[in-house]
Amino acid sequence: MKEKIMTFISTLMLFIPWTILPLRTFPWALESPAAEIMISCYAAFMIFSGIFTILAYTSGRVQHTWMKFCLIVNGVYMIGGIAAFLMMIPGFCS
Repeated sequence: MKEKIMTFISTLMLFIPWTILPLRTFPWALESPAAEIMISCYAAFMIFSGIFTILAYTSGRVQHTWMKFCLIVNGVYMIGGIAAFLMMIPGFCS
C-alpha cells in the first residue's frame, strides 16, 4: 500500500509544474512581484518533488518501471528548479 501511495504522489507531482502555463496567461501574473513569487513557489515545489521521488525510490524501495520514469522527470524538474533559483540571484548570470 505504501508503494502505491508514493507512486501516486510522485505521479501527481509530474503534472503540477505545468499548471504555471495557464496561470501565466493572466496579466497580473506577468507583473513584477507576482511573477517572482510564482516562479519561486513553483521552483521550490519542483525541488521538493525531486527530493521526494529520490527518497521514495531509494529509501522507500519503490523501484518499478513507472517510478523510474517519475524519478527521471522529477529529477529534471529539480534541476530546473535549482536553475530558476540560481537565475534569481542578482549578478549570478551576468
